Amino acid sequence: MDSYNPLNPINPDDWLDLSEDERLALVREYHDCEGIELPNPEMHAIMHVIVENQIALESELPAKSTLNRLMKEGLDRHDAVHAIACVLSEDMFEMMQGRVAQFDQQAYIDSLNKLTARKWLERA
Repeated sequence: MDSYNPLNPINPDDWLDLSEDERLALVREYHDCEGIELPNPEMHAIMHVIVENQIALESELPAKSTLNRLMKEGLDRHDAVHAIACVLSEDMFEMMQGRVAQFDQQAYIDSLNKLTARKWLERA
């Protein structure tokens, strides 16, 4: 895999064959080439990689089905990745602030299941 474009589906095997550093570099390169100004490019890339990892792994987390549902509701793939990352970052923030002792996977799953394109667009 020599490039990343969040508007296009990734090949899970190719994505997972990359190291985390390679994945981060591809995400950063995409945003740099597109001239997308970000307040914290490194954190932005990390969130993209986490969501893409969840999609590629097709684990018990509903990231892939949430992505597909959000796209059916009208978001492009990049915005759908951002919407999922937004939910994840809120849960991580709660943990970093000490409001929860550890990451609550079930709460994250519940939040993803409740996420809609309309709700995300209203907040964005």
